[in-house]
Amino acid sequence: MNAKNTIKGAVFDMDGLMIDTEKLYLLYWKKAAADFGYDMKDEHVFAIRSLARKYSIPKLKSFFGEDFPTEEVRARRTELINAHVEKNGIELKEGLFELLNWLREHGIKLAVATATPRERAVLYLTKIGAFDMFDAIICGDMIANGKPDPDIYLTAARELGIPPEQCAAFEDSPNGIKAAHAAGCHAIMIPDMTPPDEEITPLLSAVYPDLAQAISYFEGRV
Repeated sequence: MNAKNTIKGAVFDMDGLMIDTEKLYLLYWKKAAADFGYDMKDEHVFAIRSLARKYSIPKLKSFFGEDFPTEEVRARRTELINAHVEKNGIELKEGLFELLNWLREHGIKLAVATATPRERAVLYLTKIGAFDMFDAIICGDMIANGKPDPDIYLTAARELGIPPEQCAAFEDSPNGIKAAHAAGCHAIMIPDMTPPDEEITPLLSAVYPDLAQAISYFEGRV
């Protein structure tokens, strides 16, 4: 088998990919902005999905003006999400543990690559019982250049000790796919709120409706 077609690692985004939290970000970004007198729409939230702060902050200010209190609104959004999660728990995306268990059984090393800060990522992964399944967890506050730059995937691959071209990268968002593709990974999309468009489609190695169906991508590659 061609070494490039052999997969030895799998790297996972978190929000909207493993856990059904993107709908919470959509709801509570808008509510938090409203608390400060701003009318944030769905398209504004979609535009900053998975973006590193150095990209999301100027984008938000381009939408709402230089006076938009990005950190205060973000902090309020986090407060609202935390209250929701504490009350209601965290919903899993379909097929998550079926895929994770299959990969582990076949000797694939696993990592997380999420824009979410480490403290919250560890909390969420622990709550759903997945924290101990991963060999590395790389978060947005651990790297200089977040998605859509490739750094987070390059870092994850390095932590796993596997070349990026031998890693599958699972993403639900366009910005995440851009990062995974730029790193040289097999970019696999499990769409959540945003289907692949004409810009993203050429970057994809595969697209599946849920995580369990992605097992078929590994057959003959492990």
